[in-house]
Amino acid sequence: MILIDPPAWPAWDRVWSHLVSDESYEELHAFAKAAGIPARGFDRDHYDVPSDQYDSLIAAGATPVSSRELVHRLTKAGLRHRKGT
Repeated sequence: MILIDPPAWPAWDRVWSHLVSDESYEELHAFAKAAGIPARGFDRDHYDVPSDQYDSLIAAGATPVSSRELVHRLTKAGLRHRKGT
């Protein structure tokens, strides 16, 4: 399942969400490609997406969850990669 957390991460004069899959990186990359998200947005285990794409990604099938739930599901799936690992 593709998950997205609320835009809450400020950087580069924007606010960002995280887009992940709790199934596989293949699912995540395929969804991102279909949604027009550039590969450069991928960071270890998620895509960083700006707040102006949040609603369209939900309309495309991403499930909104809290940031805490997103990390929990990513970790439970064995797909969480922290910095330095």
